[in-house]
Amino acid sequence: MDALEHAIALTGRLVSFDTESSKSNLPLIDFVAEYLNAQDVPFIRALNPAGDKAAIFATIGPDVAGGVLLSGHTDVVPVEGQDWDSDPFVMRREASRLYGRGVVDMKGFGAACLAMIPEFKRARLSRPIHLLLSYDEETTCLGPVDVISRLGVDLPRPAAVIVGEPTSMHVADAHKSVTTHTTRVTGFEIHSANLHRGVSAVHVGCQLVVELEKIAAQLRVAGDPSGRFDPPWSSIHVGVIHGGTARNIVARDCEFHWEFRGLPGAPPRFAADQLEAYANQLRSGFFANFPQAGIETFIENEVPGLAPEIGSAAEILALRAARRNQTIAVPYATEAGHFQSAGLPTVVCGPGRIDEAHQPNEYIEISELAACLDFMRRVILDLSN
Repeated sequence: MDALEHAIALTGRLVSFDTESSKSNLPLIDFVAEYLNAQDVPFIRALNPAGDKAAIFATIGPDVAGGVLLSGHTDVVPVEGQDWDSDPFVMRREASRLYGRGVVDMKGFGAACLAMIPEFKRARLSRPIHLLLSYDEETTCLGPVDVISRLGVDLPRPAAVIVGEPTSMHVADAHKSVTTHTTRVTGFEIHSANLHRGVSAVHVGCQLVVELEKIAAQLRVAGDPSGRFDPPWSSIHVGVIHGGTARNIVARDCEFHWEFRGLPGAPPRFAADQLEAYANQLRSGFFANFPQAGIETFIENEVPGLAPEIGSAAEILALRAARRNQTIAVPYATEAGHFQSAGLPTVVCGPGRIDEAHQPNEYIEISELAACLDFMRRVILDLSN
């Protein structure tokens, strides 16, 4: 079986594991471990605190620093409520495409890495190739963090990291950060006929949402000095809001969930700090006579952005391997920011189009997998000097 057919078969095998982020990925990790054992490739597992998920880190080549890390995640987004033409966890090959949950985001990349192991082993590598398959990218991006903390400690530290999220094999050197929040308002409940004697958490919550929109408008005016992002600004989005119990009761509770997507260099807590300043105005004014009332904003997760590092080892290697002469920026967040935050030169480059990710009938072009394999062959050449 040639490498491309092997990658296709492995993509189907990885897709067959239902690794929605709310579920364990251990059956998939067990399969990968068996595959690595059969290839005589050393690896370690890194379990999460609950013990129901794990990352797996493998090394091919000499046990020295200065190699390349190829990183991907094993979790996928849910299929519930989506209109699929076939079982999303049974990969379907049709003409030039592969269909199934995760084929593009991003089990195709993981399969390509595994399929290339025989070629990695046959090469005369002077520096190693590392593979990392992690978890929870679709929820927190924290799956690789434990392994990252060990690089250069008890695991070899790579000179460059390539995160294989779908970029159509373009090299992305920048993406936005994502900070997710929950804001909770506690009002003073009373009959709506006497609303002047209470505080409506719903009304206050709506004022806070409007304030976020004002902050977002300021961010749109500030724009993107680099001119590389679409949309060309840091953004704020409120995705969920709920509160109150009845139309004739002044609401005691209101809660909304929102996010801030910041351009590289934007403080991840910028929007939360701005909202807190407005909340303080409400506390000292409208809430002054209602000690029971309150506003709290919780930061649930911070995914760091990826900032351009012109001339970094990762950029030079990836551009050469991808046969590109310039980098791009992408609007979505990845695990790449965590690697960069640890001082590791990092870019994003992987097969498939991000537009197909998270969609019903998610697909990847087989030609994209072939291009990814060729990319990895050129990485081999760089590491064999």
